Amino acid sequence: MPSPSRRLRPLELTNVTIADAFWAPRQRTNREATLPHEYRQCKETGRLDALRLTWKPGQPNPPHIFWDSDVAKWLEAASYSLATHPDPELRKLVDDVAALITSAQQPDGYLNSHFTVVEPQKRWTNLRDAHELYCAGHLMEAAVAHFQATGSRLLLDALCRYADHIDRTFGPEPGKKQGYPGHEEIELALIKLYHATGNERYLRLSKYFIDQRGQQPHYYDQEALARSDDPTKWWARSYEYCQAHKPVRQQDEVVGHAVRAMYLLSGMADVAAQTADDTLLAACRRLWASATERKMYVTGSVGSAGWGERFTSDYNLPNETAYAETCAAIGLVFFAHRMLQIEADAVYADAMERALYNGILSGVSLDGTKFFYENPLASEGKHHRQEWFGCACCPPNIARLLASLGTYAYSAAPDALYVHLYIAGSATASLPKVPIPSGGYSEVALTQETGYPWNGDVKLTVGVQQPSKFDLCLRIPGWCRKHTLRLNGKAVGHRIVKGYARVSRTWANSDRVELSLAMPIERVVAHPRVAEDAGKVALARGPLVYCLEQCDNAAPVRSLILPDKARLTARFDNKLLGGTVVIEGAGLAPTQAGWKGKLYRPADESALRPARFRAIPYCLWDNRSPGPMTVWLPRG
Repeated sequence: MPSPSRRLRPLELTNVTIADAFWAPRQRTNREATLPHEYRQCKETGRLDALRLTWKPGQPNPPHIFWDSDVAKWLEAASYSLATHPDPELRKLVDDVAALITSAQQPDGYLNSHFTVVEPQKRWTNLRDAHELYCAGHLMEAAVAHFQATGSRLLLDALCRYADHIDRTFGPEPGKKQGYPGHEEIELALIKLYHATGNERYLRLSKYFIDQRGQQPHYYDQEALARSDDPTKWWARSYEYCQAHKPVRQQDEVVGHAVRAMYLLSGMADVAAQTADDTLLAACRRLWASATERKMYVTGSVGSAGWGERFTSDYNLPNETAYAETCAAIGLVFFAHRMLQIEADAVYADAMERALYNGILSGVSLDGTKFFYENPLASEGKHHRQEWFGCACCPPNIARLLASLGTYAYSAAPDALYVHLYIAGSATASLPKVPIPSGGYSEVALTQETGYPWNGDVKLTVGVQQPSKFDLCLRIPGWCRKHTLRLNGKAVGHRIVKGYARVSRTWANSDRVELSLAMPIERVVAHPRVAEDAGKVALARGPLVYCLEQCDNAAPVRSLILPDKARLTARFDNKLLGGTVVIEGAGLAPTQAGWKGKLYRPADESALRPARFRAIPYCLWDNRSPGPMTVWLPRG
């Protein structure tokens, strides 16, 4: 359905092909290794069988309150993969899981394995903690993805019945519960369901959940008292944890559980765009600034504290204890992508790219079978990826993002085509305000050739059936200080509009655009109020943030000093970690001599020695021998 306040429209997943040397192998690993691995984990841990509703009281391994969401995210990821890479075996598996989920639905439309067989008497009695609406949202997203990939309405119709049940249960009308989810997610899922079905009830329900959040008297207090709990003794201590401390339009600082916050903001952006709600959009802008200008790591990760998996105060960004949950960075991408469609501003695409290449991609091993829940920026060598987690939100979340990556690369406006991410491959778009002489509107094909992120050279070939006048808008990344643009071999005039190089012309078939983005090694410093990074630098090149791993370096990486004038070089090593650009240079390391029996000594008795070092992209760390790692280096 059209969005009144959205300037851009993402291209459909099936209209984008990824065929590059960086992302295509990772998507292949996602299809061939990650999805089968996660399916086995869901099977072996009981998550899939929980949906058979055969568990009985007294038996081991009762279905958990959030298990359904793990299965749903796997199904969503597998459906995206199926849409772009048809596979009969995967199709059967996907359909079987969809049928299994559907079989768990109750006659009134309710669908939740835990509250059907473990605590049926507690349905909808603890929205604050119980994840019912969160699981419902993920099931809705899976249903939409399954429908789009297969054309089958089996799961979609089931989730529409569940959404109708929820709509009958919640709302401002007399007799309905006036609550909203403790763990946000359903807000954005209902918008997807609305777009897939055209049923405006789902849009209104999403808006209700957003509008009701934080209103007084506080619903979570009321429901706690109704179940004989003391709301003042809640472990999280404050409703900031779930962004329910005040109505969303009054919030000006992003707080609480980072994943919940990002999902809420994604839903808010969706509803703001769909309903042309300027006050809601203003809140999105304020909270975007709070998250990305004062609380985001250089890797694009958010949520610095492990207790509560939450945001803390401005500029509080510790490195070794950074929580930086993979799901939170994924949520930031969701939020950024939605704001990008509304405002067509590259600031959102820049943050999206930073998270994708760093804080998210670090979350999965190169073989696709191990995962980070937390993504610290420094380690003594004891932090490693795991095959699965008791709370397994991150593995299927990263799988669904990698499988749907193409939807984040391009957008269409009525008379313009936007390129957000530089990934070799192709895309096709319809531009409804670009008429062609023979009638109808223009269909544009775009082929992209690039070695990004290893270099900044991008070649784009335009395909049109007839000459067509539209704007081609190419993002100039925020990290890029210099760029050149050529059309058919000659320099071409262009405007920079909100971070995009905008080329306006009547395009002919096979017109060729060449964009060159200068990609030197950069020393990055943090805001002076980030105490952990005072006097330190991080290394970056293009969209990639780098780190030092001990296995590459003779000197202890946690004590290495990088002089400001040290010469740095970048080279491609095709034998390392599947092929990567490394940064090398000469640093300084403290000598070990004279320290025996001493913990401290005068500074003038300490000496530094030259030490060569090598840095690799942060997203690739912990794929080899375990050992210390650091992103930030003291300046010398």
